[in-house]
Amino acid sequence: MAVAELSTSCTKTHSSQLSLSSSSSSRFSHHFRRSFRPLPTTRNPTISCSVASDQVQTPIPVQAQDLKGKSECYGVFCLTYDLQAEEETKSWKKLINIAVSGAAGMISNHLLFKIASGEVFGPNQPVALKLLGSERSIQALEGVAMELEDSLFPLLREVSIGINPYEVFQDAEWALLIGAKPRGPGMERADLLDINGQIFAEQGKALNASASPNVKVIVVGNPCNTNALICMKNAPNIPAKNFHALTRLDENRAKCQLALKAGVFYDQVSNMTIWGNHSTTQVPDFLNARIKGLPVKEVIKDHKWLEEEFTEKVQKRGGVLIKKWGRSSAASTAVSIVDDIRSLITPTPKGDWFSSGVYTNGNPYGIVEDIVFSMPCRSKGDGDYELVKDVIFDDYLLKRIKKSEAELLAEKRCVAHLTGEGIGFCDLPEDTMLPGEM
Repeated sequence: MAVAELSTSCTKTHSSQLSLSSSSSSRFSHHFRRSFRPLPTTRNPTISCSVASDQVQTPIPVQAQDLKGKSECYGVFCLTYDLQAEEETKSWKKLINIAVSGAAGMISNHLLFKIASGEVFGPNQPVALKLLGSERSIQALEGVAMELEDSLFPLLREVSIGINPYEVFQDAEWALLIGAKPRGPGMERADLLDINGQIFAEQGKALNASASPNVKVIVVGNPCNTNALICMKNAPNIPAKNFHALTRLDENRAKCQLALKAGVFYDQVSNMTIWGNHSTTQVPDFLNARIKGLPVKEVIKDHKWLEEEFTEKVQKRGGVLIKKWGRSSAASTAVSIVDDIRSLITPTPKGDWFSSGVYTNGNPYGIVEDIVFSMPCRSKGDGDYELVKDVIFDDYLLKRIKKSEAELLAEKRCVAHLTGEGIGFCDLPEDTMLPGEM
């Protein structure tokens, strides 16, 4: 654990949960000391035992020393340095801790290098990457750390890797939860909700125990809306407003389709909202969107195309990509995560907004409360957001919003045992998982 004192050496330690060869284990099993990080505060972490799907999971407090699977610094990132002593770093901000789950996956393979380069948080923002993997992926995680090491990013001051979320999430100020089990052949959607829900329930507890109290959480692993709700419910000490489900890729796809139809570049498309669930019930909102500052329906006169072809193109874009590319989107997902973060840390342009799956309590649209639903947001650039009030609705839009709302309520009932709300009961109306999750 990094502390305030300056040390010129690393202390080797053995981590009992890391299944590695002795050479690879010794390569990254180091504790380290830095001159610029304050002593972290002590919090009581929690874990949960495995329960049957019809039982409610509740946090069980344990002592910190009972936790295993230490998160360790890697290679050159274990070296001691002093930011204040380096001339080029005098204009830098305070280092921030960014935790990433599924860090050995394809999306992370694109995302981590964008973060380390300064593209995400800015050219004067040093970062510490805290990478979460599994016993199966720990060798690949080492490979990721090696590539980050070889890239010589000046802003990347620390990299740590581990398989225990309670350790990896320690003092995290941003948590990008990408890792999730993919949907396999013959797997029912209810099964996927339960399997991935258990992952996000545990990660929510780990964030609650270990992360910064104001950590910002972006859930990418699908089904991301309900996974974000589960994570939030298991982290009661973190503001509910801090949890986001990623729908930014859907927004980006919608902007692209509108630009193509209108014959303009996509930077001319603004005020695009994705309402609802990240599934084929999502609602790309062309009623409030604008092209060159004009309402979309004034620019694109083919309203039948808007209501039918446009909506379907956005909803099924991931499936079409898989057929062309042979795999689901990774690079564009990473870009959308970057866009999502930057929308929260950069003031929203006047009159514009962005889409994010957020908690519905207190929303001004009449959407049912206590779910995570994609809605239009604005930010002052402080990491927080407010919901946009100056939007309009028609019968077409409201009908489709209600359909997505009903689906999310059904998903919520299905995972009640993971949110502390009773026994899970699945009555999902239809299989609406995006083709990209098949």
